[in-house]
This record gives sequence, C-alpha cells and structure tokens, in this order.
Amino acid sequence: MSDVIRWGIIGTGNIAHQFARALRVLPDAELVAVASRTRESADRFGGEFDVLHRHIGVEALADDPAVDVVYVATPNVLHAAETLACLDRGKHVLCEKPFALNAAEARSMVGRARQQGRFLMEAMWTQFFPAMAEIRRLLRSDAIGEVRLVQSSLCIRHDPAAGERLLDPKLGGGSLLDVGVYTLALAHMVYGGPPSRVSGLARKRSTGVDEQAAVLLGFAGGGMSVSTCAVDTETLHEAYIYGSTGYIHIPHMFWHPDRFILTRGGRSQESPFDRLGNGYTYEILEVMHCLRRGALESAVVPLSVSIEVMETMDELRRQWGLV
Repeated sequence: MSDVIRWGIIGTGNIAHQFARALRVLPDAELVAVASRTRESADRFGGEFDVLHRHIGVEALADDPAVDVVYVATPNVLHAAETLACLDRGKHVLCEKPFALNAAEARSMVGRARQQGRFLMEAMWTQFFPAMAEIRRLLRSDAIGEVRLVQSSLCIRHDPAAGERLLDPKLGGGSLLDVGVYTLALAHMVYGGPPSRVSGLARKRSTGVDEQAAVLLGFAGGGMSVSTCAVDTETLHEAYIYGSTGYIHIPHMFWHPDRFILTRGGRSQESPFDRLGNGYTYEILEVMHCLRRGALESAVVPLSVSIEVMETMDELRRQWGLV
C-alpha cells in the first residue's frame, strides 16, 4: 500500500459530504473518485471536493484502477449489493452502518471479502473516537467493577426531507436500522459479546417500519442493556454504563463522544477529548492502519461483531413481525 491511500466514495448525500471533509484533514488520504446515479450529481460532488474521477454507477468506480478502497455511503438497502460489487472487483470496502439489512446479507458480505482476500469493515464510527477507546480501557481495568447495566437513548425527530428513506421498508427504513444500531453496538462493546436474551417493543408506522422501539438485552453473567430508539421522538442522546463500584456517563451524543464522566467512590471526574476534524477521521485512520499492515478486518470492529448485531436486530424484528 502506497504512502497515500486513494479513496473512492459511492454516494453523494450528506454523509458522503461529511466523509469527504474528513479525508481532507488527513495528509496520507486522497479522495480520487466518486460514483453517483447521475452525471449531474457526480459532477457537482466532484467539483466541490476536486475529485478527478467521476463515475456513473458502482461498477464503474469499482473498476477504477486509481482507487484503493471504497466507502459505501448510499441508502441502507444498497449496502450489501454495492459492497459485493466492489469486493468482486478487487476493492477494499468501508461500508456505512447499518452494515446490511439483515444477518444473511451481512454473512454474504463477510464471506465474499474473505473469499476475495479484501479488507471489509462496518463504518461504526462511534467505536474509534478517543473517548470510546478510553472507556474500553477503563472497562478492561475494572475501573467500575463488574458491569451490571447499560442505558442508552438515541431518539430523533427526522427531517421531513429524509422521511421517505427512514419510513420506507423497501429502502431499509425504521428506527432500529437507522439509529438503534448504535445502542446495540454500544451494549455489545461493553459486554464483549452478543446478548443471550433479546426482547423489545416497537411502534410501527403505517408504512410498516418501526418508528419507535424499546429494547431489553440480557448478557452472560446477568448484565443487562436497556435502550430506546426512534425517528419521530426527540430525547437526550446520552448513555450510562453502571458497574458494581462506579459508573461512566456519556452526557451528550454518545455515538460520537468527545467527553465522558467517571464516577466512583462518590467522586466524579470528567475526561474531555479534542476532536480531529469532524470525527469521521478516526474510522478512516483505522482502515488505513489495517490496509498498511495487511489486515483484512479491524480488531476494534471485527466482522463477527457486525454479524452479531445484525442477528440481534433480526430477532427483534421477528418478535415484532417486521421484515
């Protein structure tokens, strides 16, 4: 892998713009290609970010020899197909969350990456923030004792402009896939594995998707996670990790944290962290680190974890009668 790693982006929406801005912060990363469904959109995005190669469709970008690794930033329903197309053409892939629509799709993506010998990772940017890395270190060192409970909430009131994508089951809509995945990933990270018990309640939209959900997970040893997610209700976006001797509070935007508060022995200590760029930089750095050392998956977000989180969501939707 060269000193500068060359990126291609599939998609030209808001998250693609955020990712392109993050690439600009890193001197050893270069955005060389973009793909969209239309020439107008590809040219507009390419002009904004000085992208030389502007393609129509995923196959054209995946065939571009100037691209080392592809970031898939399209709607949920396209993640699996576009990831597979890139892997089949020899590209490494960072796929935006949710990794897929269900566990079957996730397994096919992982299987193809291993078959082709290419790097693949879910873009669960939360796990790469310095604050979250420090929280993992504290948990490993038993800073709050045995973890007993994780509480998290990520409920938003969606922008009407995004309503079609969020509320259409054919586009992979619903609160669980869009924002609930962050709460499940947090619980999985804290307990170091998938839940042994899964239950939840959901309120469905007339379109058939879950617009609001509450999830209770049980883990080996008796630990629990309680979380809420929604696309039609606004809540505080915070998380708590309670242990037998203390607790950790992520007070704001826990899915991209810049600080947390550790409380034990009646004393609280806040740990703030400076942010590099807009925060998408950290997952980019992880991908490039893995590529340079020849790793085919991340140790921070292994492919097995992406599958396990999908399996948890599949079980919840099974209980809700939602496909």
